[in-house]
Amino acid sequence: MQLKIMMPKKKHLSASRAPLILFLCQMISALEVPLDLVQPPTITQQSPKDYIIDPRENIVIQCEAKGKPPPSFSWTRNGTHFDIDKDPLVTMKSGSGTLTVNIMSEGKAETYEGVYQCTARNERGAAISNNIVIRPSRSPLWTKEKLERITLRNGQSLVLPCRPPVGLPPPIIFWMDNSFQRLPQSERVSQGLNGDLYFSNVLPEDTREDYICYARFNHTQTIQQKQPISVKVISVDELNDTIAANLSDTEFYAKSHRERPPTFLTPEGNASRKEELRGNVLSLECIAEGLPTPIIYWIKEDGTLPINRTFYRNFKKTLQIVQVTEADSGNYQCIAKNALGAIHHIISVTVKAAPYWIIAPQNLVLSPGEDGTLICRANGNPKPRISWLLNGVPIEIAPDDPSRKIDGDTIIFSNVQERSSAVYQCNASNEYGYLLANAFVNVLAEPPRILTSADTLYQVIANRPALLDCAFFGSPLPTIEWFKGAKGSALREDIYVLHENGTLEIPVAQKDSTGTYTCVARNKLGMAKNDIHLEIKDPTRIIKQPEYAVVQRGSTVSFECIVKHDHTLIPTVMWLKDHRELPSDGRFTVDKDHLVVADVNDDDGGTYTCVANTTLDNVSASAVLSVVDVPNPPFDLELTDQLDRSVQLSWTPGDDNNSPISKFIIEYEDAMHEPGLWHHQTEVPGAQTTAQLKLSPYVNYSFRVMAVNSLGRSLPSEASEQYLTKAAEPDKNPTAVEGLGSEPDNLVITWKPLNGFESNGPGLQYKVSWRQKDGDDEWTSMVVADVSKYIVSGTPTFVPYLIKVQALNDAGFAPEPAVVLGHSGEDLPMVAPGNVHVNVVNSTLAEVHWDPVPLKSIRGHLQGYRIYYWKAQSSSTRNRRHIEKKILTFQGSKTHGMLPGLEPFSHYTLNVRVVNGKGEGPASPDRVFNTPEGVPSAPSSLKIVNPTLDSLTLEWEPPSHPNGVLTEYTLKYQPINSTHELGPLVDLKIPANKTRWTLKNLNFSTRYKFYFYAQTAAGSGNQITEEAITTVDEAMASRQVDIATQGWFIGLMCAVALLILILLIVCFIRRNKGGKYPVKEKEDAHADPEIQPMKEDDGTFGEYSDAEDHKPLKKGSRTPSDRTVKKEDSDDSLVDYGEGVNGQFNEDGSFIGQYSGKKEKEPAEGNESSEAPSPVNAMNSFV
Repeated sequence: MQLKIMMPKKKHLSASRAPLILFLCQMISALEVPLDLVQPPTITQQSPKDYIIDPRENIVIQCEAKGKPPPSFSWTRNGTHFDIDKDPLVTMKSGSGTLTVNIMSEGKAETYEGVYQCTARNERGAAISNNIVIRPSRSPLWTKEKLERITLRNGQSLVLPCRPPVGLPPPIIFWMDNSFQRLPQSERVSQGLNGDLYFSNVLPEDTREDYICYARFNHTQTIQQKQPISVKVISVDELNDTIAANLSDTEFYAKSHRERPPTFLTPEGNASRKEELRGNVLSLECIAEGLPTPIIYWIKEDGTLPINRTFYRNFKKTLQIVQVTEADSGNYQCIAKNALGAIHHIISVTVKAAPYWIIAPQNLVLSPGEDGTLICRANGNPKPRISWLLNGVPIEIAPDDPSRKIDGDTIIFSNVQERSSAVYQCNASNEYGYLLANAFVNVLAEPPRILTSADTLYQVIANRPALLDCAFFGSPLPTIEWFKGAKGSALREDIYVLHENGTLEIPVAQKDSTGTYTCVARNKLGMAKNDIHLEIKDPTRIIKQPEYAVVQRGSTVSFECIVKHDHTLIPTVMWLKDHRELPSDGRFTVDKDHLVVADVNDDDGGTYTCVANTTLDNVSASAVLSVVDVPNPPFDLELTDQLDRSVQLSWTPGDDNNSPISKFIIEYEDAMHEPGLWHHQTEVPGAQTTAQLKLSPYVNYSFRVMAVNSLGRSLPSEASEQYLTKAAEPDKNPTAVEGLGSEPDNLVITWKPLNGFESNGPGLQYKVSWRQKDGDDEWTSMVVADVSKYIVSGTPTFVPYLIKVQALNDAGFAPEPAVVLGHSGEDLPMVAPGNVHVNVVNSTLAEVHWDPVPLKSIRGHLQGYRIYYWKAQSSSTRNRRHIEKKILTFQGSKTHGMLPGLEPFSHYTLNVRVVNGKGEGPASPDRVFNTPEGVPSAPSSLKIVNPTLDSLTLEWEPPSHPNGVLTEYTLKYQPINSTHELGPLVDLKIPANKTRWTLKNLNFSTRYKFYFYAQTAAGSGNQITEEAITTVDEAMASRQVDIATQGWFIGLMCAVALLILILLIVCFIRRNKGGKYPVKEKEDAHADPEIQPMKEDDGTFGEYSDAEDHKPLKKGSRTPSDRTVKKEDSDDSLVDYGEGVNGQFNEDGSFIGQYSGKKEKEPAEGNESSEAPSPVNAMNSFV
């Protein structure tokens, strides 16, 4: 079985053209007569009509033909028989008509110049070749000539003639110097089609000694050169000095060197004619001289230039139209124009045509008795003449054949017989050339035969056309039918396309198109068939394509390409860069699905293509890699339009490195005042390459430019040239001018001086002026330099002054400065505030009022008033103690203020002073006031001593801050039962002079909570709390021990233990037998909530946790062994006794708290349950 793979169409073929091209090729092959059948000769290869040979090599004239029987060959030369046997230098290739002339050993090529024609002949006819014209190539030398120096004036036109020797084929002309360097050409200087060098106008730089014209003869690979031409271009002044000596041997051009309108150097005149053959390249040329250099334009009269076939060469001096047709005939106008005028030239173009085929005759295979035609149709300009030959002989003198009839360009055959077989030649000729075609008529009687190999396998990609070949031959021409499968019916053309050459086309092959197809050929002599196998494959697809990437120089980029393909095909994946192979660089790494480029540089940018190839198809996907970076620095900085206060800076941007430049930053350096320090000048948009810069006088400027894109800022450019601006008077005056006195009799004037850049010139100084604001004095001035302060002495104290500071330099003064208000020095205030009185608001707050001090007595800027106050003695003890004075300052001109934080029931003294910038004035007379009583603080300590079975003794220390006269103590207490519920609250008043109290008739072994606080006439103070337990009854304890030692109790415990042991044994036995233990499963699934481990953090048991607060009572709530509770411990105990207690106090200091985790009620509602105590205290209740 032969495998045929239907490859995908090439990219340059459209989807519709590729099947058509294949179809046409198969049609041609269908007309081929198998070589095992008798047939006339057919010329298969021959030398070109115009055959230029290299005289240094042997001459080979080709003539190959096929036929059955094999043809014999003969040659004519210049129209007569060429007897090759008589020429020892000529041999004919065996089985071929190709001639070889051995001129390398002896002989000359010129001897064998001429027109050759080959004839291939067998019993069925004779075929002839074209007339082959043999000519040896020629590359003659330039004739010797003496070339004089050409001297001409600047601006004249010049033509340097080349005039190469006539060669075969014509040489290629170019101009070079002695160093074999091509001479530069431009709109001013260019080479014409004839090889001459044209100068529209000359310049002094055109002077040289070695203008050399070279002719290259490609056929012989030789180059000939003309003698060098010397050109001297001189100015008018030089000409006056040298013309007398050199005029006799100088070719002088008299044209003026002044500006002039254009004139044509070639072609001459106003009009010319041009003739070109169809299919060639039409080249039209216009070269003009003039000063300034003319520009050339082209138009076609009454038409437009063909867009896709028109090209301009030689700086638009040459117009070329390729593949010229008769429609390109017409008038073409070239226009030469400069500033002084324009000139035009009309070229009339006529397109002639050598003969070209419309229908070339084709071989004709007929069976005896059939009819047929040979058509030979050609066109040209002028119209070609058609002539027929039969076996190389004009048909007019050939033997008659009754089956043949000639009708101009057509030969009609009817009822042909075997004797009608022959080779016919059609010749179409005009004055520009000829066409010759051989076509045979072969009369055969042959049954059908299939030329395509049997059982050929075609593999096609799904959804593409499938073309199944069935090349055939037979005479008469067989009919073709296609079948699918062993029992299939003939395939119809509504689904398939049946081509005349036997090819079956499936326009869109699908998976169900797979199978065996049979091609059947029939004629009256028989039948032939052939099986063709078709397999449909899944197309190769790129399911993950590489994506566009933008990366910075030096980084790594990865492209992904995942390919899905038919499982029976093996793909190969390759990567291309810009449609070429990847660079052989270790930075490029290719694995199964990825291309990785490391250390990316600028050259790596481009299009990367993933190409997946199989034997049937190929797919590709591309992605562009843009390598970006910060821009390259700008360059070519230039300063223009240099004025005193401005300059224009221009620059050339550096490469933007694939990220557009968004802006340019311009900086300047002042080499005179701050060398080496660059300052920001301005910014301009990225599309701008010039900037008008504002300048300051007397600055030695240098500029540099930086480009900015999305990745950052470029390096700075090279600095521009320096530009020193002229000096001028200052544009501005010093800033931050102030006038403040440092002493009562002076005025210190300060300012921020100008920097060197702002000085605008040399000799920078300051004119300091001042006068009293409210006086009639004239301005007093002083000029100072290199300072920023001036002191005016002997001034009155704190007097307002008008001040101004003006800059000046050697060029003049700055504008008139602004006037600033200042003051001379301050002194201490002279007067104290009067009418000071105090209003006591409450026990800790008082309000003070005073009268303001007159402004003149302040003698400075009023800062405010300051109150000194101190506690002189306690009203409760009447003992005087020294207390540190406290100070409160009130800003501005306020005449009252509040004194917070006073101590209740205290004796205070205060005075008031005014404050200015110099300091405090004298104090006002002392004013005394007393604060009223307040609520006391909590008792300093509370402890419980001597607990008995029914009594507890409390001892305490008075409050550390009674804040008044204590009137009594209040003690409240209540019991706590075993469920932590509070019992009824007992309220007890205790005289203020007591520090010890015993409670009697209490319950034994009971916990009590105590609330204790002091009172003054202002109210109750903060409370302190404590807990204590009465002792246990010994008789009850002994009864409890007796119960535990009773025999019945011991027996009961033993019975319970025995039952548990029996249960364990039964469970153990069942478990060993493999039975499940449901009790254990339930225990694992539902842990006993009553059996909780002890918490590791504080040793408490889970059963004592509260529903709202799972934390136990903390250590601070327990009673220490000595029953003594300090004040600090009392506070901690109060808060920590129940976690989460938010302690609060009333305005009088009484405690509002919470005993348990729940919100605590008033102590009188003691029956609410409290939070569980700690396990230690709980155990104590049983002791």
